[in-house]
Amino acid sequence: MDKKIAVVILNWNGAKLLEQFLPSVIAYSNEAVIYVADNASTDNSIDIIKSQFPSIKIIENKENFGFAQGYNQALQQVEEEYYALVNSDIEVTQNWLSPILSIFDNEPNIGIIQPKILDFKKKEYFEYAGAAGGFIDKYGYPYCRGRIFETIEKDNHQYDDDCEIFWASGACFFIRKEVYRNLKGFDNDFFAHQEEIDLCWRAFNMGYKAKYTSKSIVFHIGGATLNQSNPKKTFLNFRNSLLMLTKNLPSDKLFKILFLRLILDGIAGIHFIFHGKFKHCLAVIKAHFHFYHLINSNLKKRNTNQSTEYYNTDSIVYNYFVKNGKVFESKN
Repeated sequence: MDKKIAVVILNWNGAKLLEQFLPSVIAYSNEAVIYVADNASTDNSIDIIKSQFPSIKIIENKENFGFAQGYNQALQQVEEEYYALVNSDIEVTQNWLSPILSIFDNEPNIGIIQPKILDFKKKEYFEYAGAAGGFIDKYGYPYCRGRIFETIEKDNHQYDDDCEIFWASGACFFIRKEVYRNLKGFDNDFFAHQEEIDLCWRAFNMGYKAKYTSKSIVFHIGGATLNQSNPKKTFLNFRNSLLMLTKNLPSDKLFKILFLRLILDGIAGIHFIFHGKFKHCLAVIKAHFHFYHLINSNLKKRNTNQSTEYYNTDSIVYNYFVKNGKVFESKN
């Protein structure tokens, strides 16, 4: 019987991570065909897969395309009905795929799914990148159930449910092949970071729904490929957030919110200076100039349908820093 789901792990120079985490994926993914999509690694990743994990299918990209284009290139060769896009620093658990398959098979309106993502190093806590499902505020700032800005909640089973969400984490991201291809995949301009939020927003504007399920659990190291203190990550997050807004905001809100976001980014840059993070301030400036370079091409990517109901709180920044709303329940 053909397998419906493909687990696709994007790799770039992650030989040690593959050795550490592939065994759990192989052990607990009998329902899936497992692929490693290699972004032209210069370490011994390919040799390790061939010698230690011969059951895994290898897709070799011609260069390091980053997360977005790397997956876009690789998934052209993957024909299973459902995709599981999994970071190389994810440890999966027993029966992690069964709830996902059940939702996809029985709920045709669900196009995207995220499992519960816990911290590999502190397993009683949610992990920064996704936690128990993602949302954005009116101004495009992302946050999660279980993680708002730097405040990460302990998993006290407060999110042991299935619920509709706005975005699913790229750390462990399930999507129907049909939906992925209808959306033409991730946006190559993003390279990495927030491309999954952009994809989910485009899916939302086209009428697809995203769902979180606590019945599937994975553990994520986080920052194994690019940690939070890296100015390149700051550059990508600030630039990509502006690109995402340009493509997806309703027309009547587009330029007003973009203008406000540029001001708030400037305040964030000043904040970096006061904390001695000069390279991060420079990264914000570079992000803005690169955004200006790409704005016209990204305006052309706008869909004809932009929903006005994309957010469930006006300002997570105000709630968090002014009203002290540190957890999801207290956001309003």
